Amino acid sequence: MEVIKKSRSRLRRYPQLLIECRPEGSAYANCVAQEGHMQKGSCQVEFEKFKQCLVKAAAKLGTRM
Repeated sequence: MEVIKKSRSRLRRYPQLLIECRPEGSAYANCVAQEGHMQKGSCQVEFEKFKQCLVKAAAKLGTRM
């Protein structure tokens, strides 16, 4: 049950991670929304920036993704 407690604790921090990376997440969402016909890799640059921000924010909060 300890594993479940740890995973729930980690999930509770996700909203804070998303707040920390609001600009990057918004840029990624805009890219996805503007693409009329999505293709693999269309918004890869925006996704990578968003992902890097989430990893940095998680490390700052002492958690992991």
